[in-house]
Amino acid sequence: MLDISRDKVPTMGTLQLIVDLLEKFGYNQFQLYTEHTFAYSKHKTVWENSSPMTAEEIRTLDAYCAMHGIELVPNQNSFGHLERWLTHSEYNHLAELPKGGAPLPWGGFKKVPTTLCPTDPQSIEFISGLYDELLPNFTSPLFNVGCDETFDLLGNGRSAESVKKYGEGRVYLEFLKKIFSLVHERGKTPMFWGDIVLRHPELVKEIPKNSIALNWGYEGNHPFEKEAKQFADAGLEFYVCPGTSSWNSLSGRVENMRQNLQEAERAGKMYGATGYMVTDWGDHGHWQPLAASLPGLILGGNFALNGSKASKMDLEDALNAVMEAPLGGTLLRLGTLYLRGGALRANATEFFKILSSDRGYSRDPRLTDAILTEISAIAEGCRHEASRYVGGIKPNIWAMEIVHMANLVDAACNRRDEKRLRFLRAEHDRVWALRNRPGGRADSLAKLPRF
Repeated sequence: MLDISRDKVPTMGTLQLIVDLLEKFGYNQFQLYTEHTFAYSKHKTVWENSSPMTAEEIRTLDAYCAMHGIELVPNQNSFGHLERWLTHSEYNHLAELPKGGAPLPWGGFKKVPTTLCPTDPQSIEFISGLYDELLPNFTSPLFNVGCDETFDLLGNGRSAESVKKYGEGRVYLEFLKKIFSLVHERGKTPMFWGDIVLRHPELVKEIPKNSIALNWGYEGNHPFEKEAKQFADAGLEFYVCPGTSSWNSLSGRVENMRQNLQEAERAGKMYGATGYMVTDWGDHGHWQPLAASLPGLILGGNFALNGSKASKMDLEDALNAVMEAPLGGTLLRLGTLYLRGGALRANATEFFKILSSDRGYSRDPRLTDAILTEISAIAEGCRHEASRYVGGIKPNIWAMEIVHMANLVDAACNRRDEKRLRFLRAEHDRVWALRNRPGGRADSLAKLPRF
């Protein structure tokens, strides 16, 4: 599952390259995580600046996937994560919290509305219209409706009376069932993210059996075993869904990625998961290039095919083969820099937090000046190695991306250096254009710091 809604929508050529890689590493399913990046005919206001996927492009990609033994599964978030819709006046009336303000589990508040109001009949009518236009372009019998992280549904919004009377979990589940009915009416089986129902274990057994729960978690120590058991005990079909650990990282979190993929495979096998879906997200501007995701894509496919034996694969050698250059070791070296200094975070690296902070410069005190100088020097060495493969008649795009990853890390280590930040912003545009459409680039760039 590739995120195409957090600013970065790949070109058709890039999507076909990814399909080729998926076939090579044993995948049989591909999903494009979508919030607002399908060109719905009646909703141009939402997607006009995002270079969305068109219906014709989806049909072309669906056929290309089929030629390579891969099922292209439709994906449209249908409950939460709809801020790209609900911030527009045409859709704001559908929001649970029209003015935003939902508290976030990791602290702070969501400034904008993000979740549909489940007790408003217009919400399900709106979703129904989207499905009517989206689903005919796919041949897959499955459909991922999302429905994760419904932050706004906490009892102080438009559904407050129902939440108070029945509880958040019950209100969520009843709307989920309505969504499932829409999907079944259109001849498909719904898939949905399982995080919300896992918070209400008493309701898991009430989830309709003709659906597939997606058990996601992205840390090396995520409790897949405990959660998988809940779905298995309820008699539900489910997938385990680890990730590439590329997002919010600048250059990857390789060791976290290894552990996360391995634990998901172990728990999935133990409790009878019917799928193993590797996810690749683009949170906060999708700064990381495709190269940052490559180790997780390769290793994830190997775990799905070969189980625990995948932990012994020569990942560096596999990376070299894909990139057609001896750059695997360089890429993995960049992907382990986050471990230096011991300033570890969930779902991010300290480098990313330094570079993305909008509150001025701050860092974990364990990342001393000496450690940052050391990391900067290693990043410079990685940049030098990759730069050897950038020139020539046919530049190696993987190498160009690795150079950019090294520059991202270096800029974080030298956050106060105006020259570095100016160069990074210019390079961001150049690297973005190598594989991706122009829409979303300005939004992503706006999240990079100015001096």
